[in-house]
Amino acid sequence: MRLKDKVAIITGGAEGIGKAYALGFAREGAKVVVADINLAGARTLVNTMAEQEIEALATKTDVSKVADTEEMAKKTLERFGRIDILVNNAAKFQRNMTIRAPVWELDPQEWESVIAVNLTGVFLCCRAVLPYMIRQKSGKIINIASSLAFAGAAKFAHYSASKGGVITFSRALAKEVGIYNINVNTLCPGFTLSADPTSLTEERRQFEVSSRILKRAEYPEDLVGTAIYLASADSDFMTGQALVVDGGVILH
Repeated sequence: MRLKDKVAIITGGAEGIGKAYALGFAREGAKVVVADINLAGARTLVNTMAEQEIEALATKTDVSKVADTEEMAKKTLERFGRIDILVNNAAKFQRNMTIRAPVWELDPQEWESVIAVNLTGVFLCCRAVLPYMIRQKSGKIINIASSLAFAGAAKFAHYSASKGGVITFSRALAKEVGIYNINVNTLCPGFTLSADPTSLTEERRQFEVSSRILKRAEYPEDLVGTAIYLASADSDFMTGQALVVDGGVILH
């Protein structure tokens, strides 16, 4: 088990890709904190894990709020005594009713809403856990960006910009915390079927598949192996990097 006895916080961990990370980390021996604005969903997942004798904790966390992120870190310390891994997965996307519009029609409040969760939320969660990681002189931070950070998307400037910011923020943070033996890397998924696949038209599904070198849809489980690699000792000499896992759309 590559993550045996490690304590991992996964934001947005109650469903979709975050849930896949949580279950994948647990299979590798980690104790998991499911931090999600959807507390009921987080508790459901934690109860499922408990049935499998997996140690886990559910916390209600709005990553855009300072108090919530600090409480998330505090509760993790109280329950498990340390924080080894932070996966900043929580994000506002289509599943959360993100509005698509050209820049000149985009409501500034919608811009602020996306940035608050997708970029400021990453900053706040890192800010909350880093004092503890610095104290123990070890830690793995995995910030989730997107392939759109490289490609951009029309009528999706707010989301694209937020994910580009995550990559640059991660590089800056890596330079600040390397001296404390803390690794900071970014995982960039492609378009992933993390919700109900039937919610997409067949035309949209075919478009996503046709743009890839590997001709199939992307699922949450396709990202878990890379996340485990970044969370484990296998990546101890890697920091400040962005790994794209999209089936071969973005080549950089």
